[in-house]
This record gives sequence, C-alpha cells and structure tokens, in this order.
Amino acid sequence: MLSFSISGTYTDLYEITMAETYFKEGRKDDTACFDYFFRKVPNKGGYVVFAGLQDVLNILSDLHFTDDDLAYLKEIKFHPSFLEFLKNFRFRGDVYSCQEGETVFPNSPVLRVEGNIIEAQMVETLLLNILNFESLIATKAARMKGVAGNSLLSDFGLRRAQGMGGMLATKAAVIGGFDSTSNVYGARLYGLPAAGTMAHSFIESYDNELDAFRAFARSRPDDCIFLADTYDTLKSGVPNAITVAKEMEKEGYRAKGIRLDSGDLAYLSKAARQMFDEAGLPYMKIAASNQLDEFVIKSLKDQGAVIDIFGVGTRLVTGQPDAALDGVYKLSMASGKPRLKLSETFEKTTLPGIKQVSRVISENGMFLGADVIALAGEQKTATMYHPFEPGESLSIDNFQHQPLLSKVMHQGKIIDAPHSLKQIAGYAKERLSLLPLEYKRFENPHIYKVGLSKKLLDLRNELRAHYKK
Repeated sequence: MLSFSISGTYTDLYEITMAETYFKEGRKDDTACFDYFFRKVPNKGGYVVFAGLQDVLNILSDLHFTDDDLAYLKEIKFHPSFLEFLKNFRFRGDVYSCQEGETVFPNSPVLRVEGNIIEAQMVETLLLNILNFESLIATKAARMKGVAGNSLLSDFGLRRAQGMGGMLATKAAVIGGFDSTSNVYGARLYGLPAAGTMAHSFIESYDNELDAFRAFARSRPDDCIFLADTYDTLKSGVPNAITVAKEMEKEGYRAKGIRLDSGDLAYLSKAARQMFDEAGLPYMKIAASNQLDEFVIKSLKDQGAVIDIFGVGTRLVTGQPDAALDGVYKLSMASGKPRLKLSETFEKTTLPGIKQVSRVISENGMFLGADVIALAGEQKTATMYHPFEPGESLSIDNFQHQPLLSKVMHQGKIIDAPHSLKQIAGYAKERLSLLPLEYKRFENPHIYKVGLSKKLLDLRNELRAHYKK
C-alpha cells in the first residue's frame, strides 16, 4: 500500500478558519459527528463500490502540522495561540465505516467520524478527496468487469490520469476487478502483475516491422506481446508476429500474443485468432486497447470479438463520463445534540443523529434491494419509511439485517490489521455478486431502496419543523 504522510495543510482554507474560530470561542472540546455519503450514482448506474478507506485511515493516523506548515499559516495571518495549538494537533477521533469494497447506495451513510469539533471538521476535505475519487474509479472498473466475462482487464491509465491520482486509480481499479497494470510503481507497491507491450514508436524506429519484432523477442523472450497495427494488422502485423513466434518456438520460448490498438477490433480479433490457430499457435493471446470502456467492451463481446485482455486507460482513470462522485460530509451531531441541514430541495435535507445502516438480505442470501438507516442503538427495524415520500413504507421484519457500519479507528488508532488489496478486491467481488442483476444493468437499472426507521424519520421531521418556525 502507499505510505501516506500528508501535510495538515492538505485541505481547504475554510476548514482551518472554522477550526480557528472554534478554538478562539472556547469550543475545542465540543463533540461532533459527521457522515460521509453520496447522492447520485455515477454513469447512470445502480451502485457504487466503496474504496479508499484504508488510505484515509493511514492518513488520519499520522495527520499533523509541520514547522513549515505552521510558518505558512502564520504568513496568512492565523492567530499565534491557534498555531501553538496546532503544534500538537493529532486526529484522536473515532471512525465507523462500511468495509472497503462494500456495495453502497445513495443517501446512505458510508462512513462516520466522531471526535472533537476541530478534528472532525479538519479532516473533511482530505476524506472527500480520497473516498470520492477511489470509489468513482472502483465503480467504473466494476462495471467493466461485469461485461468482460473471462477476459482479463489491465489498467493502462497512468499517462492520462490526473497527476499522482494515477496511483490511487491503479489501486481502485483492482478493487473493482482489474487484474494487472502498466503502472510499474503501482505494480511494485500493490504487489500486482505489471503488464505492457511496446509502442508504435519502437516499431517505427526500425527499418521494418519484422526486425522490430525480432529485436523485442531477443530482449523479452519470456514476456513478448507484439503491437500488430502499426502498418497493416492482417497483412503485416499478424503475419510478422506468427513468423517471430515460430522462430521463438525453435529457441524454446513462446510469444504471449499481440495487441490491437486501432481499427475494427471485433473483426480484427476474429481474423487474427483464425490466423494464429491455422498457424498452430493456439496459445497466442489477443489484447486490445484504444478508448475502451464498459460500453465498448460490451459491444465487442456482443459482436463475438475474440479478445483475451482489455487494456483500459483514459475512460477508467478519469471516471468518464462522470468525472467525480458527489460524496459529501455533513454534520449530524454537535455538543450532544442532533443537527441537520435544511434545503429548499427536500431531498438535500440531511439526516440528524448518530446512525447505523443495515442491509436487508432475502431468503436466498442475495441483497433484497433495501438498506435501512436507523438511529444507533435501535433494535431491528420492522418497517422502513421512504425518506422523502410521506406514507410510503416497506415491511422488512421477516428478513435478516446486516449492520454495515463498524468501528475501524479508535482515538486516532487503526483498530484492525490492514487488509491486502487482494482481500479488498475479493470482498468487493463477493458483495457485488449478491446484488441482483436488475441493479447492475446499464440501461435503467432498478433503484436500490434506502429507507429510514420510524424513530429517525420522526427526529428529522421534528427538527425540520423546529428550524422552519
């Protein structure tokens, strides 16, 4: 995993100015609770894969202000007494969260932070920065995995990623179901297979394609994939790959295959497969790249494309067409009192109090299609109520309920041993397999129900009425 040590100033200015005000007003020991949740599933999909938790916990466990940080804050006119306070600042709060890799849905708390009001407020920006990005990419990756079938998926996105976000994208892609990466640093840090072929420029640097393939085979006989489309895929690239593969066999090696990076990938893959099989090279794999996403992969599969490996770059690591997950971080308790934010849009009114989320499980062990949000400490909820439509309810009494939020950090210390990336990816795959297919389809997926307990509904309505007086 990446080793994070991030400056305390890795935040938005208003987080620090609010913290200074709390400090000067004598409120530094007031308690607070914030919820992290999102309101809309990206890409018009039906679910989100929660990712980034371990990175957030690692950051929080070492969050502090260095002498250079404090010198800068002094320059921008923060009060000396507040800067003295920040010298010893550490995050000492508690964090409750879904497990990383969980399948999650809109308007349901995914993570909760409890602590003093300064520390709980100060971590907002970095938490949103990490969780929103990694969850977006993991979700995009999971959508691709859902249509790739038995084909492998490789992250080719580092060159198109937003700076160092490419590292987090590599990790998130694996959580969503990818198998390898071209990102060498990411492969090293996360223990992933490093995957790659060659560039067109490599082939162009030789006088002819055959010489380029032979040179590469001499250099990388155990890891040799030829880029087949520099000049003419079926008249040059594939025939030259066959020639060199046969030569390699005589030397006791096997080429791995070819990569297609342009043209009609479905047609070219089928033609190349036939040429390899007729040449007695059934082991040659066919990889494809070039502006792939879940829709292109699905189309290729529907056309009968014979592609063993999909290399996905830009549209994976940038989360296209939705470039951000709209996760938010909202206050739900302060100084022992439940709080909420009102809005002209009823759907944006937040949920007060300290809460637990439970997943309702059907008789066959699959997700029923309903999560219920209740106040912490409530007994099993028999009926859940629509958060915005009065009178709409659903009986869930006869089903198993799985609590999703558990304590993962206590007084600034991570509770459990970290999970490996393989374990997180395995959990994500397991949980997504329990989501019925109608919630995973691309066109008009079913909307997963997220409802409230009667006590939470009443508390929200009571506070809403109070603040609207």
